[in-house]
Amino acid sequence: MTAKQSDATGGGAGAKADPTPGAGRAAAGTADDTVGTAPDATATGPDAKGAATGPDAKDAANGSAGKDGATTKDGKDAAAGNDGKGGAAGKEGKGGAAGKDAAAGGTEKADPWSAFGPAPDPVLTRTRRAVRAVGRFLVHEWTLAVVAALALAVLLTWPTLRYPLYTLPQDYWDPSLQSWQMAWSGHILLTDPAQLWQSNTFFPEQWSFAFSDTLLGYAPAGMIGTGPEAAVLRYNIMFVLAHALATFGAYALARQLGAGRIGAAVAGVSYTYAPWLLAQAGHLHIVSNGGIPLALAMLARGHGWSLRYGYRPARRHAGWAYAGWVVAAWQLSLGFGIGLPFAYLLAGIVLVAAVTWAARRWLVRPVRRPFGGRLLAADLIGGALFAAVGALLAVPYFKVAELHPNAERTIGDIALYSPPASGFFTAPAESRIWGGLHEGARALLPWHPEMTLLPGFVLYALAAGGLFFSVWRVRRRLLLLAGVLVTMVLAMGTRFFGGTFTYVPLFEYLPGWNGLRTPGRMMLWTTLLLGLLAAGAVTAFCARVRELAAERVPSWPGPWMRLATLLPLLLVVVEGLNTTPHPVVPVQPAAMRTVDGPMLVLPSSQNLDQPVMLWSTSRFQDMVNGGSGFTPDTQARVRELTLGFPDRPSVDYLRTLGVRNVVILRAQLAGTPWERIVDNPVDGLGITREEVGDAIVYHLS
Repeated sequence: MTAKQSDATGGGAGAKADPTPGAGRAAAGTADDTVGTAPDATATGPDAKGAATGPDAKDAANGSAGKDGATTKDGKDAAAGNDGKGGAAGKEGKGGAAGKDAAAGGTEKADPWSAFGPAPDPVLTRTRRAVRAVGRFLVHEWTLAVVAALALAVLLTWPTLRYPLYTLPQDYWDPSLQSWQMAWSGHILLTDPAQLWQSNTFFPEQWSFAFSDTLLGYAPAGMIGTGPEAAVLRYNIMFVLAHALATFGAYALARQLGAGRIGAAVAGVSYTYAPWLLAQAGHLHIVSNGGIPLALAMLARGHGWSLRYGYRPARRHAGWAYAGWVVAAWQLSLGFGIGLPFAYLLAGIVLVAAVTWAARRWLVRPVRRPFGGRLLAADLIGGALFAAVGALLAVPYFKVAELHPNAERTIGDIALYSPPASGFFTAPAESRIWGGLHEGARALLPWHPEMTLLPGFVLYALAAGGLFFSVWRVRRRLLLLAGVLVTMVLAMGTRFFGGTFTYVPLFEYLPGWNGLRTPGRMMLWTTLLLGLLAAGAVTAFCARVRELAAERVPSWPGPWMRLATLLPLLLVVVEGLNTTPHPVVPVQPAAMRTVDGPMLVLPSSQNLDQPVMLWSTSRFQDMVNGGSGFTPDTQARVRELTLGFPDRPSVDYLRTLGVRNVVILRAQLAGTPWERIVDNPVDGLGITREEVGDAIVYHLS
């Protein structure tokens, strides 16, 4: 049979070959036994009419093997197939079309060994590709790290999320204040952003939102929900998320610097759940420290630098540098309490990097662009953003310092909160493991909530081991050790030889440093550096276990030895267990939902006013009440004069300030200087009195 007779049909699905050069296609049939035959195989050549290939259709068949491909009488129209099973599939195999078990000239059978050949790669549909991508994402290291950090945060802060609408961790004083801060920033940014710093508390004072750290970075969360219950729920959620972010941030930093997964996990958990931080559970602005290691990790990745491998220019990525500066700016917006030392650290890093860059560019090893133009632009733009955020946030605080000289800290104030060296080995009462055992040691500390600075005995031991056995080079271990010692000395404040050559110069010469009254919070940096030392040791230990396993046949050490690599992580987690109380938040009085401002709520004190601030989140009416790091003169004067309320001096002074209503909470009067004022007469004062629930409301106008 000739190529001109190859008008065969295959199972009713065949098609006549197109005589156009390069367009001839073999007819397609069922071909159940055809292996490796490409559907719609295209014949090429000037006169190709069948399934053959080549300029004159003279050579072997087109297929993956084709060694037994069928040929025509003239040898011109070879059928395309795999192992001689045929080209285009047809039922009858006429004119080069091959059907089941088709053979050349009808004499050769298909090679039975072809069934053992490799199967062709499956063609994935769009849905299957999407499913595979999602699967890879779910098992990715960073996805698992986020999930593990969240799960650990829920467990180790429990029962924070047990009754999130009604309880607060540690106490309901500072957490109430911080619940109000998030609610206020979210509310005012939606309604009147220009009045952000003129809050509804401390009436009639100006810039009152800057009387303490603001948690401004949480403002987006504050835009969701209204009222005290929403504020409490928001606080509890952010409290748990802050722990998760701190764990993930420290993990990311350790990984970027060269630690293994387990070593990085030790660094992350020890940074977040160090025993000393349990005493800070009521200070969300201190617990919210995860942006610090996360920003450092992003900046290190953007600059291609790690503690283990040093500077690797090929790994530079300007995008990560931008992200690092943005995260750093967000961290600074949460408060200067821990943000200010972070800002000075970044300034120091930038200075060292600039000197190093200049030396490499012109002095030591002159090279062209050793730093990279894009990365330099990222640092300039990102650094400018960070500096701008810091400057804008600092303006209200400078205004407060100008208007309220009594808000300024003194060296005497710093001395009150400066811990002795014994504080580094003393745990707070909230530590489940060490709290009861260290009760006697805490009794010797003047102000133990800020002086119990134990980062963990397990962490101490792992860090000490990391000085001798680690993946970090010796020089870098010594640098980490120097950082630990320096930050410990700074954490002691004036207790280290009076702080003459340590804390005092910073207090006197660094802008803003005199606003930090608790030196012990520098322990945050000590904990992070100890965690990196520990990560180096644990990483080296895990590497040694893998080496031992690879050297033995059969593999040894077995699964139990491999599980032993998790023991350091488990011990760090156990040492972070807590007994933090979760008191019920006082219920909002009905008067706080109905009485207009400006108003005063009695009794009034630093602690009593903080729940009042929380209660005001229903209407945000102006009120004299407020709690912060200092007491304004006007508020102190109001508290003094109202001890005899209602009387002529107190009523006249309140009217001078613009106060219209005074709310007295009966349930809180016992044991306060105001407990008998409800019996005072109001005759001749021009005011009216009414009962609203359990409160008494005096209308001054």
